[in-house]
Amino acid sequence: MNELQQAEEALQKAKSKVNGRFRLGYHIMAPANWINDPNGLIQYNGEYHVFYQHHPYDENWGPMHWGHVKSKDLVHWDHLPIALAPTEEYEKGGCFSGSAVDDDGVLTLIYTGNLFIDREKDILDQSQCIATSTDGIHFTKEPLNPVISEIPAEGSGHFRDPKVWKHEEYWYMVLGTRKEETGKVVLYKSKDLREWEYIGVLAESDGTLGYMWECPDFFELGGKHVLLFSPQGMDAQGDSCKNLFQTGYLTGAYNYETNEFEHGSFNELDHGHDFYAVQTFLDDKGRRIAIGWMDMWESDMPTKEDGWAGALTLPRELTAGKNGKIQMSPVQELELLREAEHHVCVDQTVSGQFFIETKEDLIEVRADFDLSKTDAKTAGIHIRGVNEEVTTIKYQIHEQKLVLDCSKSGKGEDGIRSTVLQADGRLSLRFFIDRSSIEIFANEGQAVMTSRIYPKEERLGIELFAEDGNAQVSGLTYWTLKDIWE
Repeated sequence: MNELQQAEEALQKAKSKVNGRFRLGYHIMAPANWINDPNGLIQYNGEYHVFYQHHPYDENWGPMHWGHVKSKDLVHWDHLPIALAPTEEYEKGGCFSGSAVDDDGVLTLIYTGNLFIDREKDILDQSQCIATSTDGIHFTKEPLNPVISEIPAEGSGHFRDPKVWKHEEYWYMVLGTRKEETGKVVLYKSKDLREWEYIGVLAESDGTLGYMWECPDFFELGGKHVLLFSPQGMDAQGDSCKNLFQTGYLTGAYNYETNEFEHGSFNELDHGHDFYAVQTFLDDKGRRIAIGWMDMWESDMPTKEDGWAGALTLPRELTAGKNGKIQMSPVQELELLREAEHHVCVDQTVSGQFFIETKEDLIEVRADFDLSKTDAKTAGIHIRGVNEEVTTIKYQIHEQKLVLDCSKSGKGEDGIRSTVLQADGRLSLRFFIDRSSIEIFANEGQAVMTSRIYPKEERLGIELFAEDGNAQVSGLTYWTLKDIWE
């Protein structure tokens, strides 16, 4: 039995022991055990493929494999066999994150082979590798691997997460690396995906953006270039960058001839607790679609007790907003999840609370507030359990601050996240609740917050509320959502 078969067999055994209390109903998860970064996002032969970092033998992080799902509509996902297992000397510490391209009909995965030189001291030797497939399911590793083994002088053994795209006649690759305490992204180019020329540093920390830049992605959006990455080691500043590690972006102008990237300041992409290692791809509708890891390193993961850990976010479409900002909204196909529709509040003034009873686990909610007719200082929504549990989304109107409070739904003392949102007289809250997650998209994705929640009580319902005055609610609609895994 080879390594892939062994991993698949172990996974199927583990699957039979999983406790389903927090299992998600419409998100990408492994059948059991650990997952983290999304990898290899691509539309190939008319189907969407998502790979992910996976440890099929344990609910904790371990030697990384690539798990694999595919979908025709970004909503209904099918599990496929594990795509990559660490089988070669150059990757015996794991097949780390990477990307996928369609190379004239050949599905090509570009990933990092990891070697631990001294794990306790965090000394690594990482290289870039290739595996190919003509059926989209079974992959053969390139005999020439690793295709990039030499670490650039500007980097170190922390040299990982290749994201590859084609521009004109060349393939390009960005990689995350570090030099001492400076995080950076470096750039390569190639004619054939096998022989790579080092171009140089695309961007690096100015001293405030962390010691390591993971999971870089580089693309055009709305006429500008965007460098998306996950910096490690940034200090929190007020309401910003409060997680252990962050995910955000730089926008600006890029010149392929000179490798000059003139960019503005760093912006966080999602302001919740659990969003990391995001990757994007372009689909045949011209959409730039992003999926992230819906967890955070060193966070409490109660699902480990249940035989699994980690999930991916809903697919989101990225669009260019104002002042170099990116907006992020759920892809339209997610409307396919909707079952019953409930219009429960239209043109209503809320003073205190307005309660809507629903025991459903899986719901989507759309609530619109007319702030021009609101004199309350704060307005928002509670998602209530039958006793003490509550998750709160609120908007502090004078401060123009959106707040997510999960302190009474599994997050405890670190349960609050906030971000600035200039609502300009209108607040639209669209959010998705799964059994152990919440994803909030405010004002068409101007502000987004993603967090895992772990309620242990039965759902009581949704409660609109206003504090210190009245709030004018234009409407509230909620939908019950189907469970794609049942």
